Amino acid sequence: MDALQAFQVLDLRIGRILKAEPHEKARKPSYKLWIDLGPLGIKQSSAQITELYRLEDLVGRLVVCAVNLGTRVIAGFPSEVLVLGAKDAEGQVVLLTVEREVPLGERVF
Repeated sequence: MDALQAFQVLDLRIGRILKAEPHEKARKPSYKLWIDLGPLGIKQSSAQITELYRLEDLVGRLVVCAVNLGTRVIAGFPSEVLVLGAKDAEGQVVLLTVEREVPLGERVF
């Protein structure tokens, strides 16, 4: 498999966070997120992003999600998609996003 084919195996999509709550049962500080992925529906994710983001700042935010990695149950909460981020110089997770509005569920290429 060449590099382009390998990249295309990962299904990355744009979603909008509809709801965010503390994930109180998680071992590490986390949020429970409900993300609208347009035609793919509303999916849940557990995200360790509490250091830089307040709950009220997350609702309405566009995020990049990996949607084809399967579901993991994290402290009793099904996490269906992986919200992507990168660590800053202090090791805190910064969410990956898009700079303009795009249709929900749009594939990243």
